[in-house]
Amino acid sequence: MRAGGTATSGNSNISYRAVTADPSAKAFASKLPLALRRLSPDVVHAAVTPPSAVIATTTTARLLRVPVVVDWWGEGTGSASNYCRAATKADAVVTPSETVRTQVREYGAAADDVRVIPESVDLSLVREAPVDERADVVYARELDEAANVEGFLLALAELRDRDWRAAVVGDGPERDRAERTARDLRIADRVDFLGHLPLEDRVSVLKGAHVFAQTATREAFPTNLLWGLAAGCVGIVEYQAGSSAHELVEGRERGTLVTNPQELADEIVAAGELERQTYDDSFAAFDHREVLERYLDCYRDVVDGYGFF
Repeated sequence: MRAGGTATSGNSNISYRAVTADPSAKAFASKLPLALRRLSPDVVHAAVTPPSAVIATTTTARLLRVPVVVDWWGEGTGSASNYCRAATKADAVVTPSETVRTQVREYGAAADDVRVIPESVDLSLVREAPVDERADVVYARELDEAANVEGFLLALAELRDRDWRAAVVGDGPERDRAERTARDLRIADRVDFLGHLPLEDRVSVLKGAHVFAQTATREAFPTNLLWGLAAGCVGIVEYQAGSSAHELVEGRERGTLVTNPQELADEIVAAGELERQTYDDSFAAFDHREVLERYLDCYRDVVDGYGFF
């Protein structure tokens, strides 16, 4: 349920119904009981932000004897006490990564109540997309304050004497600064800033690349990295305390962790020893269908485990 608007998803049988016309926490809390009673759901799935809405949802759902699953990607506005209540009052909390799971546990959620269900990708799209070979090394993400594109560009600058082409996919408020950095490092003629690309075009670029570099300082789940790995890229992740990206490459032959731009540059060179691929079937567990089943299993578990007393 959401605060305003009514729609049905074009890709599934999910209906979105408004509870309030305006995003008012008080109005939402007052109108939610009637809305849930009218719909009579088997389970309620709530986003954690704002946490006040989650608290209203769990309170109402308990009265109606309906379990609540909270989807937790990260904190936004709201007090720490409200996040603690959201973490502990839900029947289950779903996080996209172990990194976020740890954060939820710190808010007091019981270990058995928190499960990791990652973001998913369409592997059929990856298999069928054409190959666009415009870049050897790719960075892809929204270019915001956590993007850290500069770390990627500094690594490339260490490789000026080698033959490569790079692409930065994504747009955002930090794009101008990133382009300026590329000019200052005298590599602008070898780095294409492609801006936002439709998904099919983005996958094609990833299939044509050999390396995907991940340097962002904050990432609840590195969706673009997942697409790159599924498209056969060698994944090189600069470890960041606020990012879960390392979880996708740890223990994988075609993935490695680094701690600074110099190490990133060295691993880009080392990746040349690995053969190029355009698809990696070892990421089958991240396909849309597989991840959907994990959500359905979660719903079944909370429904089966929900008692009347």
